[in-house]
Amino acid sequence: MTIQDNDISSDLQQRVLESIANKQPLYIHGGNSKAFYGNTVDATPLDISPHTGIISYEPTELCVTLRAGTLLSDLEALLNNTNQILPFEPPQYTTETTIGGAIAAGISGPRRAYTGSVRDAILGVKIINGNGEIVSFGGQVMKNVAGYDLSRMMVRSQGTLGVILEVSLRLLPKPPKEITLTFESDQKSALQFFQESRLQQLPITASAWFNDQVYLRLSESETVLEQSKKKLGFDLLSDYDDFWTDIRDHQHHFFGRTDKPLWRLSLPPATKQISSVDDNQLIEWGGAQRWINSNAPANIIQNIATSNNGYAYMFKGDLPETPCFPLLDQPLMLLHKQLKRNMDPNGIFSPGRIYSGL
Repeated sequence: MTIQDNDISSDLQQRVLESIANKQPLYIHGGNSKAFYGNTVDATPLDISPHTGIISYEPTELCVTLRAGTLLSDLEALLNNTNQILPFEPPQYTTETTIGGAIAAGISGPRRAYTGSVRDAILGVKIINGNGEIVSFGGQVMKNVAGYDLSRMMVRSQGTLGVILEVSLRLLPKPPKEITLTFESDQKSALQFFQESRLQQLPITASAWFNDQVYLRLSESETVLEQSKKKLGFDLLSDYDDFWTDIRDHQHHFFGRTDKPLWRLSLPPATKQISSVDDNQLIEWGGAQRWINSNAPANIIQNIATSNNGYAYMFKGDLPETPCFPLLDQPLMLLHKQLKRNMDPNGIFSPGRIYSGL
């Protein structure tokens, strides 16, 4: 697998310096595969997708460092050659998805609840900060003055804290074999099963419930998988690979609806059945992630999430005066504002992308 080596960090830095001098905000993006995810930014585009290449990759160390514009598909093809994977199984909503965009959006796929999130896989980053300086965070010196791990703070920053140039990521060995089991279940029973399965030491690497059917992906040696299959006694799903790819990349028909907003609820796994909104739901991560297509008022969805110690994101849709991201309470918002001022003192990086006025 050949990935083009194209270092344009100096050009990107010059663009940032010019924007600072001209007080011209920038909309930082890669392949724009997640342009829908966040508020519209009225700023000059800064495209990092030409900034590509593998800087270092040592399969024996389970670590890769690469430029942010590298296509996610190219990286995964490279890793597949050495039987390795990204732990967080990031989605590819389009063929133009970049690794920098995957980090900036912070969206994990079906494996997340079992092998870790985007943030868990970050080892270090190199960025252009709000003063136009190229700085690195990683290893044992990843702390800023407030004690925050800045490499991990770039996850979900949506281009508001700096221009990601390079990322270093932790990898995992590719499982020797995978199967997917399925069985019929209503939502209440499925959630109960997800909780009970945590105590059974099963090699689960993905779980989902949709349309009264539970799906479990198991990843291990053939012997262990055969034992698990006999223990559970569920049916084998033949086209399991396509199923999880479709869930990950939102190609499953559940995500095809456009008549209702799509909400993503991040909840404690033990949260019980949500029955006070439309029943068109898809549940992942053993109950921790719930997708809901609903015309219910935004405050109803958000109250459901907060009353269960979770958060609700309007992932796709167009509701007046409804932000994509949940509003933070005052202490967290003050912290967010302080971080933004420290990282982007001139306010040029994707202003308003996450929160209005920031």
